[in-house]
Amino acid sequence: STMVALSPAIRELRFLLPQTASSLKSFVLNAYPSIKQQHPHLPVLIRECQGIQPTVVVRLEKGVEVKKHVANFSDAELKSFLQNP
Repeated sequence: STMVALSPAIRELRFLLPQTASSLKSFVLNAYPSIKQQHPHLPVLIRECQGIQPTVVVRLEKGVEVKKHVANFSDAELKSFLQNP
């Protein structure tokens, strides 16, 4: 599985996946076990929806949300975003 270092400010992670294959879906399948092992109490929501762009939403302290469309992101770019949203 992919090791992912998360920003300590992250309170919730949401992955919104299109039903078609995407780099985000591959990333989530590889990274999820590592994320849950390192952060067992962090809520991680994974939703598949029709006709959406691959999107990552992070909820930070004080309810601040950062939403990022990640259609063309590489694994390295996704990791970088999760380290510093």
